Amino acid sequence: MSKSIDAAKISIIIPAINEAGNIQKAIATTQGSINIEVIVVDGGSSDDTVAIAQSLNVKVISSSPGRAVQMNAGAVAASGDILLFLHADTRLPTGFDEMIRTALQQPGTVAGAFKLRIDASLLSLRWVEWGVNVRSHFYQMPYGDQAIFLTKEVFQQIGGFPELPIMEDFELMRRLKGIGHIVIISTPVVTSARRWLQKGVLKTTLLNQIVIIAYLLAVSPERICSWYRREKFKRL
Repeated sequence: MSKSIDAAKISIIIPAINEAGNIQKAIATTQGSINIEVIVVDGGSSDDTVAIAQSLNVKVISSSPGRAVQMNAGAVAASGDILLFLHADTRLPTGFDEMIRTALQQPGTVAGAFKLRIDASLLSLRWVEWGVNVRSHFYQMPYGDQAIFLTKEVFQQIGGFPELPIMEDFELMRRLKGIGHIVIISTPVVTSARRWLQKGVLKTTLLNQIVIIAYLLAVSPERICSWYRREKFKRL
């Protein structure tokens, strides 16, 4: 297994909808790596996302909108033995490919992700990073903006991403924890601060925690997504 992983091809799957401002930078951080392919899965962009991705000589496919649906479509199209799911507003560190191959050779490891750094200087975001990295390390619960990776074999074994409108990464991690260890690479990815800046750091953090609690209390993902999209927690 270690020999095959050591030489394994990595398929980098980027789900995108209207990410013309980010997609080029995300793809740029994949370049210079060894034995990879990049697959952009467009969910119906009305901007130049598709044209930009096509101009960079990566594979571009279309699917129905929805991050889980798009990532599963990318996995079907992937030719690699390792799948890396990258959000369009997240940047990979130099040498990510060797870090991933090394991490997946650790005994008992079934998946992994990276530490998180948020691309803004607010002190409050340093606390967010700290909380994310503590959760990831001690509870083995990284989320999608940390660039989740695993072998295609394991991905198929657990049935891929559950096609939920929200919490698909949370549920994927719960399934993976049941079959093995999830490693967190200490070198961080860098993700955009836009969602924290749009709603405010405190409000976004509180809303995220309420969403998790609601999901664990068996509130339907459709209802949670409706709350989240409509910002019914504006008073928080």
